[in-house]
Amino acid sequence: MKKLLYIFLCLLLSCSLFAQESDTVTHHLHALQYAPDSIVTAEENDFDAFSDWKPDPLRAVWMGAIFPGLGQIENRSYWKLPIVYGAFMGCAYAITWNSGMYNDYKAAYQDITTDVVLSTDPNRSYNAVLPKGYTINMMGGRNMYTNTLSNKTNLYRRYRDYSILATVLVYALSLIDAYVDAQLFDFDISTDLSMNVQPQIYHDIRNQRSAEVKLAITIK
Repeated sequence: MKKLLYIFLCLLLSCSLFAQESDTVTHHLHALQYAPDSIVTAEENDFDAFSDWKPDPLRAVWMGAIFPGLGQIENRSYWKLPIVYGAFMGCAYAITWNSGMYNDYKAAYQDITTDVVLSTDPNRSYNAVLPKGYTINMMGGRNMYTNTLSNKTNLYRRYRDYSILATVLVYALSLIDAYVDAQLFDFDISTDLSMNVQPQIYHDIRNQRSAEVKLAITIK
């Protein structure tokens, strides 16, 4: 009796394990069967999300205000980044160059007006800015050279200020571009706008005829 009970329990346990394995295999087959549809659905959802995307003009402006170029990145206009950063790099170079020249000529002008006796030291500021191979006497003497240094100081100071103004202008234009680009993101450019150019005969009050060109722009 005990042997029969033991055999019955073994058979019952084997059937239970076999049933669990069958359910596991069936589950895996079911998952494989519907996995491609799930992948396609996920890809379609990602595509729909990308196609429904629209930039926010205010966000683009704020990001561009924080750091130049972020507004163009927000609008996904990546091709504009070389233009923006190239313009800023050019302005930075202009500011650096003109500021350096302004400081050199300013120091030379201050030194030549304070020194009672001119120094022959080539490293002295007013000698260092001389053209190569020239002397102060060759530049017209002390008074003439002093006027030249004053004019050069004012010139490079003005160029430095223009360079700073150009940098501010480039910064403002980058913000305007980010805002306008975001606003016109979904602007409809279609064939509804047409232009027609054709000749025609014009009659004046004296019934005299003259030729003219007629330009017609139609917006549907």
